Parts: sequence; structure tokens; C-alpha cells
Amino acid sequence: MSLVIVETTRVAAKGAAAKGAAAGSQQSVATLTLNNPDERNTLTAPMVAEIVAAMDAIEADQTIGAIVVTGAAPAFCAGANLGNLAESSEQSLGSIYEGFLRIARSPLPTIAAVNGAAVGAGMNLALGCDLRLAARRARFDTRFLQIGIHPGGGHTWMLRRIVGPQATFAGVVFGEVMDGAEAERVGLVHRCVDDDQLLPVALLMAGRAAGVPRELVIEVKKTIQAMADVDTHPAAVKRELDPQVWSTRQPWFAERIAALQASITSRPKP
Repeated sequence: MSLVIVETTRVAAKGAAAKGAAAGSQQSVATLTLNNPDERNTLTAPMVAEIVAAMDAIEADQTIGAIVVTGAAPAFCAGANLGNLAESSEQSLGSIYEGFLRIARSPLPTIAAVNGAAVGAGMNLALGCDLRLAARRARFDTRFLQIGIHPGGGHTWMLRRIVGPQATFAGVVFGEVMDGAEAERVGLVHRCVDDDQLLPVALLMAGRAAGVPRELVIEVKKTIQAMADVDTHPAAVKRELDPQVWSTRQPWFAERIAALQASITSRPKP
């Protein structure tokens, strides 16, 4: 049985983007599903190896423009295997961390579609994605302290950057477990949706990113990440200037502008 399943969904450009797109330029969204439901999709060495191989293949496919990460029900990812943790070392922990770090390093935009329990390292998997969506049945549970272990994998750093210190303390130190609605309220997830709408919404959002020229969305992701270290508005303007000029020199810009102008001039006059 494959511990990781990858499926691709074709995305058709719409509007001016479709008119300005070159023939055969349709893009795809890759859905990466952790597939060990009997063990609640815990991160083991074999699963991590399959995640890394899957990500390498996804990024090598120039038709894929965005990634959705989810888990085979009922869990999203229940973290590291507890038996493995009992005999952990710096090397063994690092090997398990690579499961979520590999996804966090992806140059492509990533969405975590959290369909159930995201526990410990499994929560790190969600935190490492660019955007999180949650089903109402989702559960975000740091659980490190509850099993007598210090948080790892950059958990407190990622969580604090996303939700701030108070919600981080609530989850990590005071043991609050958040469902999808509460996760949305504190800003941990972008949106909480009905359980049966999770993947459709995730694919719809990912499809918008995949419908953009791949090189452009990769460059924009780099810029957004770099802004974490930019302190002033003038510095932000300077940081965006070179890639913005670069984008205006690309063939897709001229194609899309021409298509947009054509659609405006073809509208019937009132």
C-alpha cells in the first residue's frame, strides 16, 4: 500500500487569462494525501520517504502549479509514531521532521486541507503550508507537553508567527485543542468549511494559483516570505520593484494585457 497518494486535477484558465494563455498551457493542482488511516497517518520513516519522493516528482512536473495536502480520513496527521519517539535522537527526529519540512520548503504554493486531527508533528505539517483550510471536524492539538516532550520542528516559531503569543500559549502550554471554527477565529486557518466542502474549496483556491504562470507565482511566494524580514514600507517597495519589472517583460504579461483590452473593447455599450 502506498503511504502517500498523489492525484492531479486539471485547471482551466478563465476570462482574460484564458484568452491570453498559450495553447496547451493548462495547469494542474496536485493533491498529496497521507494514506495510512489505520495509524491515523502518523509520520514514520517510510511515509516521510514517500512524501519526499512525491514532492520531488510534483515539483519536477512543470504543469503543476499548486499543491493541496490532506490526510485519509479520519485524521489529517496524528504526528510522529509514539514508539519511535521513545527512542528518539537528534538524527531520528530530524528524519521525521523532513516530512513536513520538505513540504514547507516547496517553491509552489501549498494549502493544508485539515480534515481531522492534526497533532504534534502533524500540526507542524499544517503550519508549514502557506494556507490552511479546516473542516468543522478538524482538531488542532499541539500535545507536546501533555506527553512530556518539548515542542520540536519549529512548532512554537511557526505557531507564534501565525497566531501570536497568546494563542500559542493557549495551545502549547495550556493545552487548548481547537476545532475548525475556533482555529478560524484565532487566525490559525484561513477558513473553516463544512466537512464535505473541504477538498472542493481547497481545489478551487489552489486552482486560482495554478492558473497563474508558474514562474510568476513562485516569484510572488518568494517575495511574501521575504517580507517577514522587511521592516519599512520603502524597503518593501524596493523589494518588490525588481520582480515587478521582471514580470512586465514576460510574454504572458503582454498576452494577458492584450486579452483584457480586447474583452473591454468588445463589451456592448450601455
